[in-house]
Amino acid sequence: MSSFDGKTYWIIGASEGLGRMLAEALGGQGAHLVLSARNAERLEQICAALPHARAVPLDVTDLAQVRRAVAEVGPVDGLVYNAGAYEPMRAQDWKTEAALAVSDVNYSGALRVLGETVPAMVQAGRGDITLIGSLAGYHGLPAAIGYGSSKAALVSLAETMRHDLAGTGVTVRIVNPGFIKTRLTDKNSFKMPMLMEPEDAAQRVLRAMARRRFRTDFPAPFSWVIRLIDYLPDLLVYRGK
Repeated sequence: MSSFDGKTYWIIGASEGLGRMLAEALGGQGAHLVLSARNAERLEQICAALPHARAVPLDVTDLAQVRRAVAEVGPVDGLVYNAGAYEPMRAQDWKTEAALAVSDVNYSGALRVLGETVPAMVQAGRGDITLIGSLAGYHGLPAAIGYGSSKAALVSLAETMRHDLAGTGVTVRIVNPGFIKTRLTDKNSFKMPMLMEPEDAAQRVLRAMARRRFRTDFPAPFSWVIRLIDYLPDLLVYRGK
């Protein structure tokens, strides 16, 4: 048996791309699934193809909906926050509403969901939380207004939770992928290094979830290049800017 067999995982952001492939991968390992996203019809289609899955439609930007969903879902062994929004945007083309909408899903949505679930996990003395971040959360990158900062906030949130929840029985991890071929990255007009298929990315996330390791970045060596920027002088990084 796998470490997921018979356990219940709630995947938020499960209707497309990485979330959908992760649902299939976890289902294949014997996990019982609760799948959430805004697209109720898509969720039902996915659940119909999996042995132990049910749909709980959810808009993470609505706190009342989050609270109702938490009550409906009940206790779970693990939670995966994969809800994500993306809109390529440069500072000179700033669209306030669009930037706020991206941040509301990527970061504020996580605050709503975690605020309603973490206390119960702590009280129970067990739980497993996986936050899907991005390599874009490590540094400010071009055309990432809204997206990059919200993913950076999610990384910081995961780090804080890892400190605070040590010894409580609740495990927290952050998984930071690079470019994954989805409807979100289809918006990009530039060349994306080491672009991954969602099936491959889902297997990497599954392996990360099987370990207690806090941070997983992929793919290498693209992730190494991103982290290497930490050690370069600003004069070089922002040369000519």
